[in-house]
Amino acid sequence: MTFVQKKCYYFDTPGEANTGDAARFSVERAKELGLKTIVVASSSGKTAQTFFDAMKGSGLQLVVVTHVVGFTKPGEWEFSKEIAEKLRKDGVKIVMGTHALSGLERALSRSPKVGGGSRTEAIAEALRRTVAVGLKVGVECVLIAADQGAIGVTEEVIAVGGTASGADTVCVIHPAHTANFFDLQVREIVAMPRVR
Repeated sequence: MTFVQKKCYYFDTPGEANTGDAARFSVERAKELGLKTIVVASSSGKTAQTFFDAMKGSGLQLVVVTHVVGFTKPGEWEFSKEIAEKLRKDGVKIVMGTHALSGLERALSRSPKVGGGSRTEAIAEALRRTVAVGLKVGVECVLIAADQGAIGVTEEVIAVGGTASGADTVCVIHPAHTANFFDLQVREIVAMPRVR
């Protein structure tokens, strides 16, 4: 046989309402492929908690990637400290890192003194607009997690992102460090919003 048949789920609308299903699909595909890790984006901790609950008893490792301190307001971390404490106590890795597909580049492109787009932002925009916002988020979270040493770069992971809030895109990614971006491979899309 030269192909395999797998389930792919399409959500009718993007957003937070899909988080529970995205968590279920993530665990399902991780088990099917024998993967060990699910990497999920979570700004406030709510999505992280949903995934943690869905993964109980699965034997899978949860890695949560969240915004850096100051992302929304200078000096503030928007992730719930209570959820962070509880998750860490239960062995969940929580990673903060500057957005790999924007970071300093965004400061330059937004500057009235410098202005203009960047190649990094072009990559981010291509992922957002040609497939799904959550794909861009998932890819970026894997880069950040690899750069922080929370995941390795030799084994596939389930990567999860969303549109605005919650989770609505699930994919299988072979990780890479940001400096080796073109070694990263999106190998499967498990779920994504169909209509935007």
